[in-house]
Amino acid sequence: MIDHVGYEVADLARAGRFYDGVFHALGIRRLHDSERLIGWGVQEPTFWLTARSAPAPAYGHVAFRAVGKAAVDAAHAAGVAAGGTDDGAPGPRPQYGPRYYAGYLRDPDGLRVEVVASA
Repeated sequence: MIDHVGYEVADLARAGRFYDGVFHALGIRRLHDSERLIGWGVQEPTFWLTARSAPAPAYGHVAFRAVGKAAVDAAHAAGVAAGGTDDGAPGPRPQYGPRYYAGYLRDPDGLRVEVVASA
């Protein structure tokens, strides 16, 4: 259903470092890099950041699928190490299903990032 997701960020280099850390732990790599645009994916870019041209309030939520609890834990730790903030430590989320395991972060612009394994 979704072809790609894109966010505008205040500091592209800072946000790029954050997402590089999270995505590295999930096996996702930077596939496009230019002065105003970065794209990540597995075979083609599906998650994009662009440099914001005007101030805007931070709003947004995106969930990235991980393969297992260890990958959720690693991506959460990498995100915090790369300048994000914890917004919910990795753990079970039974309200979303009996096998739902997720961790939540805020990226450097305050956007909410979820890393989830539900197997």
